Amino acid sequence: MAGKISNAVAKKNTNIVDKPKSLKDYIKNMEGEIAKALPSVVTPERFTRIVLSAISSNPKLAECSPSSFLGAMMTAAQLGVEPNTPLGQAYLIPYNNSKKRIVECQFQLGYKGLIDLAYRSGQVNYIQAHTVYENDEFEYSLGLDPVLKHTPAKSNRGKPEYFYAVFKTKDGGHGFEVMSYEDVLNHARRYSKSFGDGPWKTNFEEMAKKTVLKRVLKYAPLKTDFVRAVSADESIRQVDTKSVSSGYSVDAFEDAKFETVVEADFSISEETKEDDFMTDEEKEEIIAAEIAEYEASLNEE
Repeated sequence: MAGKISNAVAKKNTNIVDKPKSLKDYIKNMEGEIAKALPSVVTPERFTRIVLSAISSNPKLAECSPSSFLGAMMTAAQLGVEPNTPLGQAYLIPYNNSKKRIVECQFQLGYKGLIDLAYRSGQVNYIQAHTVYENDEFEYSLGLDPVLKHTPAKSNRGKPEYFYAVFKTKDGGHGFEVMSYEDVLNHARRYSKSFGDGPWKTNFEEMAKKTVLKRVLKYAPLKTDFVRAVSADESIRQVDTKSVSSGYSVDAFEDAKFETVVEADFSISEETKEDDFMTDEEKEEIIAAEIAEYEASLNEE
């Protein structure tokens, strides 16, 4: 998926702010393109307010390179998901790229955003993901006659042990996927640059559900558009800011000049598996500390 999409069509924007000095100025210049990219489920005014609020709530986002921030913002706009809100649909995450010595903005889908996209595809009539705790009754088996049974404990459910996702399509197809707590940790440690920070730290169970959802949806007969949308997850895209700052903006997001730097789980690149700003030893220490902190918080509850 890595590569450039060129042949951008430039169009004069009458709402241009001269010589953008901040992300707010760039966003103002991109208002027309935001409106074009957004589906009907979100209004341009609401989306712009949400993005500006995200910058105010997380000052680190203001340090991101404008090209990567605009790329992440436009990805959220095209998918029609609200970033950095309590809805948990998507996140704009600042990421330290030591190779470039800059802060870049990564787009990341949330658990609920992934479910929304699946329903919008029009091919799924049921999709859910759940956490299995140690005191729940849980049974599953694979093979020609797969079985999945889960009865939550009425109280004192204990610590999370498994995460699973199920789907049913409108034509009667169905499937499920199960991952253990350790499976999710290993997956996140290997593939996610933001593990130990962002939603992995604040909403671990939701990120775990998203991980197992992405796995099960690989087996669902969904349209190519949905797969392309999901492939934007955990990506860093670069929008050509010269056209924005010079008084022009790209005519449509699909034609915009951008570069995908980090690929998603549907097509994992070697770059995704590496952490650009920590040694392996430092990463292992931080991950171990995060796991210990998370497990301690469960004991307190």
